[in-house]
Amino acid sequence: MIGVSTLMQYAGPLVGQRRFDMDMPLLVAAFCLLGLGLVMVSSASIEVAAGLLNNPLYYMTRQIVYLLIGLAALVCVLSIPIRLWEQFRFPLLFLGFALLIAVLIPGIGREVNGSWRWIAVGPINVQPSELAKLFSVVFLAGYLVHRQDEVKERWFGFIKPFMVLFPMAFLLIVEPDFGATVVLLGAAVGMLFLGGVGLFRFILLFGSLTIAAGALIVTESYRLQRMIGFLNPWDDPYGSGYQLSQALIAFGRGHWTGLGLGNSIQKQFFLPEAHTDFVFAVLAEELGLIGALSAFALLIFVAVRSLYIGLWAERAGRLFPAYLAYGLAIMWIGQILINVGVNVGLLPTKGLTLPFLSYGGSSLVVCCITLGLLLRIDWERRQALREAVND
Repeated sequence: MIGVSTLMQYAGPLVGQRRFDMDMPLLVAAFCLLGLGLVMVSSASIEVAAGLLNNPLYYMTRQIVYLLIGLAALVCVLSIPIRLWEQFRFPLLFLGFALLIAVLIPGIGREVNGSWRWIAVGPINVQPSELAKLFSVVFLAGYLVHRQDEVKERWFGFIKPFMVLFPMAFLLIVEPDFGATVVLLGAAVGMLFLGGVGLFRFILLFGSLTIAAGALIVTESYRLQRMIGFLNPWDDPYGSGYQLSQALIAFGRGHWTGLGLGNSIQKQFFLPEAHTDFVFAVLAEELGLIGALSAFALLIFVAVRSLYIGLWAERAGRLFPAYLAYGLAIMWIGQILINVGVNVGLLPTKGLTLPFLSYGGSSLVVCCITLGLLLRIDWERRQALREAVND
């Protein structure tokens, strides 16, 4: 017979007297972003959906479905003990590799705009890179715990995880998905640094990855064109600099308070990918600088709060949850900074979704799973602390 305590452990923070004993600031902030994301996706996509699909609510309806799936995933993740993620880190890593290989196989993967990034599952497109990034963070958190001394003291212990991550990064480059590669390796570097890697080795690794990223840019003509367009989009506003110049026009139209919700001009076939990669530009146009800064502050709050969850777990001696929280937080920070940087012209144009806000099923569901993991990590820490006090 399964005892009541075991059932409570698997039910997590959803049952019992302390079922709402979670990190409420993180939960409320994330739910605000999810609500704002649904509103902005609906607003940014309505013209495109009406013109191309004769259904102005097409993308909004799909985003609602994705959101419901994401919330169901959130509830499920809240009921899974963190130790099970640690226990199954290798099967999850193999699953990530299998998905990244499968997406490159014709007949399984789906090609869109020259990229093989999606697997069609009925009416839904799954983006394996989103799951692969999550599973790689789970794997690396376990590695840092079980090989802690080796990572800190030996070069081989420091290099070993990249013998796994570099093949995964190669598969992402083949798709190609340069943005996901940067986020994956950036999260790995950040986790290793927080896991105690020496400063010299960290600087050496960071410098090597920077050089490799530069080489990847100059060896592909389309990436080089994006870099040139990023440096001065007005040199070719109807070619390589088109997306960025249209995004900057959206920011200029917004002024301080915006044109009002639904009144964006740029979303009317001027700004490509207005409801996905450039939803932040539409937000700035409709809600103004004040709205854009408020949304950005909320995103940064969620990311920094996640780092604190990792810090609190580490201080409590819970190393795997701590490193997992660090990795998830860094992954969010990377995506936020890259997406917003692209929208405002600080970084070259790159197809990378904005967590919680952009349209996309895989991104939204993985965001909800990540949120569930962070809430579960903090809930388990609170439960352990309470039990220690009672003892």
